[in-house]
Amino acid sequence: MTPARSPANRSDMLDIRPVGYVIGLLVAVLGASMVVPFMADVIEGKGALGTFGLSAMITTMTGAMVTLACADERQQGLSLQQTFLLTTGTWLLLPVFGALPFWIGAPNASYTDAFFEAMSGLTTTGATVFSGLDDMPAGTLLWRALLQWFGGVGIIVVALAFLPSLKVGGMQIFRSEGFDTFGKILPRAAEIAASVSWIYLGVTLACLLGYTWAGMSGFEALLHALTTVSTGGFSNHDASIGHYAGNVEYVAVVFMLIASLPFVRFVQLISGTAQPLLHDSQIRSYFIVIGVVVALLTLHVRFSVGEEWEVAFRQVLFNTVSIVSGTGYASTDYQLWGPFAISIFFLIGLIGGCAGSTACSVKIFRYELLFAALRSQIRRIHNPSGIFTPRYEGRPISDDIMNSVMAFFVVFLLSLGMIAIVLSLMGLPPVTAVSGAASALANIGPGLGEEIGPAGNYGGLPDGAKWVLAMAMLLGRLELMSVFVLFTAAFWRQ
Repeated sequence: MTPARSPANRSDMLDIRPVGYVIGLLVAVLGASMVVPFMADVIEGKGALGTFGLSAMITTMTGAMVTLACADERQQGLSLQQTFLLTTGTWLLLPVFGALPFWIGAPNASYTDAFFEAMSGLTTTGATVFSGLDDMPAGTLLWRALLQWFGGVGIIVVALAFLPSLKVGGMQIFRSEGFDTFGKILPRAAEIAASVSWIYLGVTLACLLGYTWAGMSGFEALLHALTTVSTGGFSNHDASIGHYAGNVEYVAVVFMLIASLPFVRFVQLISGTAQPLLHDSQIRSYFIVIGVVVALLTLHVRFSVGEEWEVAFRQVLFNTVSIVSGTGYASTDYQLWGPFAISIFFLIGLIGGCAGSTACSVKIFRYELLFAALRSQIRRIHNPSGIFTPRYEGRPISDDIMNSVMAFFVVFLLSLGMIAIVLSLMGLPPVTAVSGAASALANIGPGLGEEIGPAGNYGGLPDGAKWVLAMAMLLGRLELMSVFVLFTAAFWRQ
């Protein structure tokens, strides 16, 4: 007979019940939020009213049961292992339930498509498998937008409260910003979420008013405000922002830029301290990159494509900010601008916005750290006897941070290559495979080529490719290492 496990042996096991308690709560909240699109369908009288009712019941009851089952093990702090599990588990399980309305009701998608759309929404990737958006029920359109809005505020909290303590991809450099959460993850996360959420809501309302001023209807303005501030990019039109023109694009640019800046700076600004916002080096570098790209592409579109100056500037500015921030809106098929423009858009999509924002991809601060290390290395080559320490905003960069950043770049490139190879083995053309892998891993949205480019969508891809891309979205949104660490034997040892 197998001997009973002793209490001492049980204590060596990783206790996942505190993680289950939090995830259960989040699932229940997600289910409760389905009441909002349910009411939208009621008002419109167009959707299948049972869709969100049934989805809400399944989601809320499941979350509540998990929470109750784990309630005796809730705790104020989480261990490092539990925090990694919570971060990945949340972004993996919420799309499972967020997909239910797409699967049960309009657009009656397969579960593969429904999960892809939900994962794309919660990771704010913005890649869609759905067409016919102009005729979709209001509840479905609102649910897509809400998923992105929830994902946007969620990733800000993760970036400020979790990743610095987990030392993922050099994010620990921001622990000195007053967001040190080690050993007190949950209370600090709740505090940060409260501070950030009010700002996030205020920016969303301002964006809604801006879109209304630009000529959108109230409902359209709401949808696009939710997906702009989250830098998600879902629209209620197949043509995306290309359905509109002029002032709508300028409004979108303003709020995509705001959303891709560090939200901690807005917290400090409201507290009466504007200096950190004005002197943040990643903000400065971010605007320099955008300025250079806009200038180059505007000249290219004006003289090579033949657009008028204002049209060239507006379309270049909008699409540049949309891609570099990871929002993924499109106002025109920029692939028609030629190979030069296509190459630029592919590269800036791998840059991304600022850390602590809703923006995605590699993030601008990592490139700053990389270039700081390169400068120091070049100076050492010129003067072998000198001592040159790479610095970030005047502070020395520790080996721990630099090694973490270098590891991130290596894992990002390896993951990009492996995902592209897997997609190629599934029969996707090289351009589709490589750009699709980059778009999913960097959470950008549109890829390149006729099928998944700015004028297409991901609906025609094989189911296997959709699952691969959905997992790539999860990897990219959680900064890669926080997911990969779960697959190491050392992680599961106490």
